[in-house]
Amino acid sequence: MKTQELSRIATATSFMAVCSWISLPFAVPFTLQTFAVFLVLGVLGGKKGFLAIVLYLLMGAVGVPVFAGFSSGVGVLLGATGGYLFGFLLAALLYWAIEASVTQNPSRITMFARMLGGLLLCYGFGTVWFYWVALQGGKELSLFTVLSWCVFPFVVPDVLKMMLAIQLVPRLRRAVNILPGQRSGSL
Repeated sequence: MKTQELSRIATATSFMAVCSWISLPFAVPFTLQTFAVFLVLGVLGGKKGFLAIVLYLLMGAVGVPVFAGFSSGVGVLLGATGGYLFGFLLAALLYWAIEASVTQNPSRITMFARMLGGLLLCYGFGTVWFYWVALQGGKELSLFTVLSWCVFPFVVPDVLKMMLAIQLVPRLRRAVNILPGQRSGSL
């Protein structure tokens, strides 16, 4: 990769960290992380967005406080909300796969569909993870309870964050000189 591409990935990783620090504490913290993930994928594309998310998770794993509430460590990744963090990787992989197979210049509707699919994948993986960790900790929770803590309160805000990201992507791509037809995330 070129130095310019590495700089974009590092900047995107830093942006995700800053967005995760803006947090309201709930069972799953309400942050701007999903907004950052959507924006990074939209601007950099699936491949480089995936790499930025990998770097973000690695930084957190080795102790850099990049997660919600300035937290870090393997314990966070393996804790109850870790599945949502790993869900970002799955969302990026799905975005990348669709991007590589569908079109070089996505419409906003196509971008929304990619992001929505990734969000649903993130919700699904994170919820199963949260439920499993809760069961391992001896908590008897219903799936509905887990969904009411971890998904239902976040659906509308996450869709709004997604729509805002989609509005900002074309402007930011121009600002960082990534043209719409450029295969920034090709395989």
